[in-house]
Amino acid sequence: MNIDRMEFIAWMERIMDRFDILDGHIHDVQTKRNNIDGEELLDNQDLLQMLKISNRSLQRYRSSGKLPYYTISGKIYYKLSDVHQFIRDSFNNPIKKSTKCDN
Repeated sequence: MNIDRMEFIAWMERIMDRFDILDGHIHDVQTKRNNIDGEELLDNQDLLQMLKISNRSLQRYRSSGKLPYYTISGKIYYKLSDVHQFIRDSFNNPIKKSTKCDN
């Protein structure tokens, strides 16, 4: 079976259109899954990459109550607004280094 060039191009354009539609649907599903009440949720991996910190540091922020978190089906999530507030608080309260005085 021979297909001429024009027919081939038309078929390829239809296939590409379908891929674009599927890509849009996949994107919608992903954003809905990672949102609660219209707010984006981040998991541990997202936060580790965003803040460039270790897993232990993230655990310390959770344990100390500095960073609120939510557990859904055994997985830890953070609201993006809470993360932004945590960052703002970190800038507002810089850690002061203690200086040793030699007598």
